[in-house]
Amino acid sequence: MISTDIDYTHPEYDNNKYRWEFFLRSYMGGEDYKDGGYLTRYVNEDKNEYNRRLDLTPLDNHCKNIVHIYSSFLWRVPPVRQFNSLANDSAVTSFMQDSDLDGRSFNAFMRQAQVWSSVYGHVWLMIDKPASNAGTKAEELAQDIRPYVTMFTPENVMDWKYERTASGRFKLVYLKVREAIEEISDTEKETYYRIWREDTIESWKSLNEVDEFIERMDNTLGKIPAVFLPAQRSVVRGIGISDLSDAAYMQKAIYQELSEIEQLIRISNHPTLVKTYNTDASAGAGSVINMPDDMDSNMKPYQMQPSGQNLDAVRAAIEDKVQSINRMSHMGAVRGTAAMTQSGVAMQTEFQMLNAKLSEKADILELAEEQLWQLFAEWQEVTPDVEVFYPDAFDLRDYDQELVFLQQMRSTGVKSVTLMKEIDKQIADLVLDDENLAKAHAEIEATASVLGDFSDKTQIYSYHIDAGVVTPNEVREKIGLDDIEGGDVLIEPREEGAPTDVGSF
Repeated sequence: MISTDIDYTHPEYDNNKYRWEFFLRSYMGGEDYKDGGYLTRYVNEDKNEYNRRLDLTPLDNHCKNIVHIYSSFLWRVPPVRQFNSLANDSAVTSFMQDSDLDGRSFNAFMRQAQVWSSVYGHVWLMIDKPASNAGTKAEELAQDIRPYVTMFTPENVMDWKYERTASGRFKLVYLKVREAIEEISDTEKETYYRIWREDTIESWKSLNEVDEFIERMDNTLGKIPAVFLPAQRSVVRGIGISDLSDAAYMQKAIYQELSEIEQLIRISNHPTLVKTYNTDASAGAGSVINMPDDMDSNMKPYQMQPSGQNLDAVRAAIEDKVQSINRMSHMGAVRGTAAMTQSGVAMQTEFQMLNAKLSEKADILELAEEQLWQLFAEWQEVTPDVEVFYPDAFDLRDYDQELVFLQQMRSTGVKSVTLMKEIDKQIADLVLDDENLAKAHAEIEATASVLGDFSDKTQIYSYHIDAGVVTPNEVREKIGLDDIEGGDVLIEPREEGAPTDVGSF
């Protein structure tokens, strides 16, 4: 029996749709944010004054900054894919180059999906295949008929249902998607829906709240080819947790306080003229105030001008909220200049927490992509043989602080050639690119040539002498000579090309 209640929505859809809109506007900023009505209206403030204040209030968009920082770290190193038996598959090659039939590569598509899942909390990825009258795989290839992927944001997925299988796993058995909205006129819109079940696919359209059934087709795949991609998993199946779930509300509070700052500046720069009703007075350059000769001095006009002392308090409140956003998003070590005042331990802790969050996100992306490739293989009727590897660790380091630390270690004079070599290699890792790094490591190893034939535990390297970490008497002892006066002082680091002075022999 075909359901005619096309407008029915999942209870969790109704619970979250306003939250999704708020997160989206918080990310988009600009006119989208202004149109959201997130600036609180003053008591007795008329519409014109409110709109003026709305135009004058800037938005410091922390939400967009957070989403893009996450994305930049996640996609700094692209995922590695091993296609194995599908390496030479033309459909795979075409899919990787144009995954959505709109010119976007698969990497570009997945990055976009990750960004929007961060904003909303989740997105749905659908991998479908166009209908074709081709009789063979060769004919499909000739017509470029192969699977493609689309993304649906949460406000366009109206209803869904999971069922537990005999194995204990959950599977998606129902999905209602709003595919398109077309404007017929200024007052009329036509909305198209598709309802997926395991055995059928239904198409519907709605015009002026009148629902019309279009067609029903067999679902040849035998399952709903949709993948759920959350930013963070929640306890509700089919609902994810946005990366902006806390930051967006803090950004809204900052928005209110930025408006207060604009008001304070405007009022303090433009004092208000106070006068009696009958006094002929006006404000502004060159204006003249006419007062009776016998006017009471307490009744004379004056200008009321706020001191502006509250500005510092509002600025401090904004700064506290910015720091709160950094703590909530684990961005204290990578956002702003204030983070540089943190201790080394605090910075390292921030890096570790951010790395853990990014690793979790990478695991979620990896799982979602594996599911997409499984569906791709089923559409193509081939054996799924694609392995996907997203980075599990991210290069989150304070390079300046590390360099200072290594330089300090370099000057301690520890008598260990192994330690000194490792320090020099780590310094090279910080300042050189991959092209020159291997060469630098080889040069560092080459400086460790042995002076004399000694055991591994007691050998003295020219590296020790270059670094100034041995005394002349230590060298003389190794080569069988007696101590000399003053020979217990460390050898000064030698300049390049200069001979090493180990005392008189």
